[in-house]
Amino acid sequence: MSEYLRPVPDWEEHEKPALPGTASYPWHPPHRHAAYAAIAVLVALTGGLGNALVSANLPQIQGQLGLSPAEGNWLLAAYLMANVSANLLLFKFRQQYGMRLFAELGLGIYAALAVLHLFVGSPATTLAVRAASGFAGAACTTLGTLYMLQAMPRRYVARMLIIGVGLAQLAVPVAWLISPTLMDLGQWHNLYLFEAGMALCSFAAVVVLKLPPGIQTRVLERKDFLTFALLAPALAILVAVLCQGYVRWWLDTPWLGWALCVALALGWAAFLVEHHRERPLLQIRWIFSPTMLQFMLGAFVLRLLTNEQSYGMVGLMRTLGMGPEQMAPLFAVILAGVVIGIAASALTFGPKSLIPQLAASVLLIGTAALLDQHRTSMDRPMDFALSQFLGAVGAGMFMGPLMLIGFRHTLARGTDHVVSFIVLLSLTQTFGGLAGSAALGSYQLHREHLHSAQLTAHLQRGDAVVEQRLRQLQPLLATQTTDPLQQQALAAAQLAQGARREANVRAYNDVFAFSGWIALGYLLGSVALTWIWRRLRPLFLRPATSAGPVPEVERR
Repeated sequence: MSEYLRPVPDWEEHEKPALPGTASYPWHPPHRHAAYAAIAVLVALTGGLGNALVSANLPQIQGQLGLSPAEGNWLLAAYLMANVSANLLLFKFRQQYGMRLFAELGLGIYAALAVLHLFVGSPATTLAVRAASGFAGAACTTLGTLYMLQAMPRRYVARMLIIGVGLAQLAVPVAWLISPTLMDLGQWHNLYLFEAGMALCSFAAVVVLKLPPGIQTRVLERKDFLTFALLAPALAILVAVLCQGYVRWWLDTPWLGWALCVALALGWAAFLVEHHRERPLLQIRWIFSPTMLQFMLGAFVLRLLTNEQSYGMVGLMRTLGMGPEQMAPLFAVILAGVVIGIAASALTFGPKSLIPQLAASVLLIGTAALLDQHRTSMDRPMDFALSQFLGAVGAGMFMGPLMLIGFRHTLARGTDHVVSFIVLLSLTQTFGGLAGSAALGSYQLHREHLHSAQLTAHLQRGDAVVEQRLRQLQPLLATQTTDPLQQQALAAAQLAQGARREANVRAYNDVFAFSGWIALGYLLGSVALTWIWRRLRPLFLRPATSAGPVPEVERR
């Protein structure tokens, strides 16, 4: 029996919260519905925009701070290391202390940390503030969804949930669109200034228009903090390993292996604590049930596939010298695709449409990847417009149905499983993205070495084609030096640089093909397994249904 911390209002049936930790559904006039929707967009963008701006402008930030690629990668890792474990406690905090305190405290801390960014200059302090912002920023994603649920009457709550969970996906294309203007006005401080402004606006908005009250129950226990103390560092270490592995290379960095051992030990200890608790924070037996393992695999693969855009396309364009200013028009197309994907998912929502929506999402993402497998060094950002639009529609379409399917499995077991589901979904999306980047990055580097070896094997002095190309390059270098020997050396260096660039392009083409075939293979495999299960299921059920009544003797 739950212990209520405050008297429960006398709500009508249609106004009651779905479960503790969510808001009630009172009647709102149209202008208030619109205000809730606007705040939902603002808060959700605030939660994801800070890290998206750093990711989009990471090469420039590295240069201005004097960081190597491996050191600069810690700016992204620090945010995710804190963000990934935040949901372990945030949902129970909402249940016990209410949404209003959760909203104001979460956004207040985030705004304060964003302002603090403007006054710290060293890489060490910047990393610390990025980590704290990652924990506080997790509240913004949740708040965006909670506010969007108030944007329409309750009968539309499922469609609003689809839109609410999809809002966070808008942050990345928006960051690429506004980055050129912010960087043109100054250095990397402008990114943090914009992030601070967004956080302060969001804080003011949630104070002015509060969420309706919900049910507050006593749910936090001391052992919850023990589980958090064990699992949070384990997850943070895994994030660090995945972020640094393909940058420093897995086999050349011994501390990655030791870090994995520590993470596994801490994670195993947390699971043992939860397994033997009377009221666990995480339902370990349920998490490792066949149904949830299948759900985890699907959610992980879907998120992994979206890296074709975030790693593959962006990485190739950066290799070819393109930055945020050149890629901004393409990300406008991507933004339109994400919006259309979210809208299509919400408008076509229905109990029987969830699986077809996920299948369509995988098909669109796989098609986009396969369309990009024959790129050349002459391609420019807008040459990717069609493929990336299709991929963006698929990426915008999958999150809502995925969450609704998970909630259906969760609520069938009881509200005490909700924390486990939210943590599970958060982990699959975070680690799906990180593992996708790590796997594709490692594969791209491996293929680049192979292609580079093949190309440079043909760049032998004495080859007629090579000599002709060197003679064509030498006059172009006359403005740099008049020494013929130096001209030949510079020409040979440029030719080798061109070979490396072509090797990278071919490697990225391999990445696109690899991603596309994974998507189509996963889709076909899922369809085949579903068909087989439907054929075999009657065979398993027939003995139980045909056994007939139990004889009187056996009943005795």
